Amino acid sequence: MTIDKLIEICNPLHVTNKDFDGEITTFAIDSREVKEGTVFIAIRGTQVDGHMFLEDAIGRGAKVIICEESYYTEADVCVIEVENTQKLAGPIAQAFAGNPAEQLKVIGITGTNGKTTTATLVYQVLCACGEKASLLGTVSKRILEEVLDSKLTTSDPIELANDMKTMVEAGSDYLVMEVSSHALDQDRVAGIDFEVAAFTNLSQDHLDYHENLDEYAKAKKILFDNLPESSTAVINADDVQGEFMLKDCKAGKSLLSFDNESAHILKNSSDGITIVVNEEKIESPLIGTFNAYNVGEAFLICRALGLDAKDIAAALSNAKGAAGRMEPVTVEGDNLPIVIVDYAHTPDALENVCSTLSSVKEANQTLTVIFGAGGDRDSSKRPKMAKAAAEFADKIIVTSDNPRTENPDLIIADILDGFEVLDNVKSITDRRQAIQQAIADANGNEIILIAGKGHEDYQEVDGKRHHFDDREIARESLTQKAGGGN
Repeated sequence: MTIDKLIEICNPLHVTNKDFDGEITTFAIDSREVKEGTVFIAIRGTQVDGHMFLEDAIGRGAKVIICEESYYTEADVCVIEVENTQKLAGPIAQAFAGNPAEQLKVIGITGTNGKTTTATLVYQVLCACGEKASLLGTVSKRILEEVLDSKLTTSDPIELANDMKTMVEAGSDYLVMEVSSHALDQDRVAGIDFEVAAFTNLSQDHLDYHENLDEYAKAKKILFDNLPESSTAVINADDVQGEFMLKDCKAGKSLLSFDNESAHILKNSSDGITIVVNEEKIESPLIGTFNAYNVGEAFLICRALGLDAKDIAAALSNAKGAAGRMEPVTVEGDNLPIVIVDYAHTPDALENVCSTLSSVKEANQTLTVIFGAGGDRDSSKRPKMAKAAAEFADKIIVTSDNPRTENPDLIIADILDGFEVLDNVKSITDRRQAIQQAIADANGNEIILIAGKGHEDYQEVDGKRHHFDDREIARESLTQKAGGGN
């Protein structure tokens, strides 16, 4: 990267010492990662202002400083003053990585629920159709077949650009990625042109970050506002926010609605769904109306990419979606309950999963729901989750989720406030004990939903993560029960 090219990208208000002595080699948004020859950009974050670390960056060897305020230093560095550093981090990161986004067909999926399942389905279809695809999302980061841990739904601009570079070098032609509202609000995907962008739905979540639901919707809308005319927007038109997402969107539109003749659900049972979208019949092992939307949008996304309709339908018939999303936990044995693990951690998601299981259970089956709520997050959703579970469950166990720095018993108390009656409700703070007891007490006519953590293999308590996997504990409990231990 030359200084002239960097200045061109920045379109600066003012530049000091353009003819500094040295060369620029790397790019950083964290001063602790600065080394000799680094370009450091100072971003005003939600918790920390990067402008506080300009001197630290220079002391570590930064040769260029990009900031939003006038800054004087006697050090031999170039200072580039710009209007908004946050919007520049993405384009600069892409440029340092060799602009990998330009070499990939990027599919972005946003929404409150369904992002992970829809993204995973699209990735699985692309792979089944012989395409070279990678995936970035909540559950995992996949560079072709290689699986890496994913810490954020959408990474910071530098990690994202470097991941894209690795994908291009590995031979990827497609990148399917989840795009969070935080990432959109913080311009983490700035500098990326999306081939296809999809909206799943919008319900209450992340109101600890966004001021209200309207602001949350506006953050999601950024993805569609920035689409070029050559892109396609795939929209769940049955969601109340679907029309809002399309306002001022210049891209082509592909709408999914089960309320009109273009799509309908033929079958929705415990062994899968069958839908018709644009006259194409699609069978899927996934269950539930919400998964009908996920499968339908995955189909439309792949069609927008130019894949053959019948090839897509064939691939979807074998696609299992994402780990921890309505994932059954099974062991060999008699008279065992059906155990389902799901990531549902919002009122809407919990209602969707509970209503789905309630609708497909047999007349002699009962539904037990185990759930909690995360600490240090929007507390107003806790009683709403109680109402969602109470509407469909025969028995409920309220337990701990990821309490983080909060007292789990106080979180449980907030949830319990949402129940009108507590006759079929008990609370067990220890999540392991809650799962073990539910399975030990269950018979073969019971469905047990363990909600809230899904694919996560940790529990965050007192700010520290400890290994904890709902699926492992459920499997151990089922194995013990099958062996006559209970």
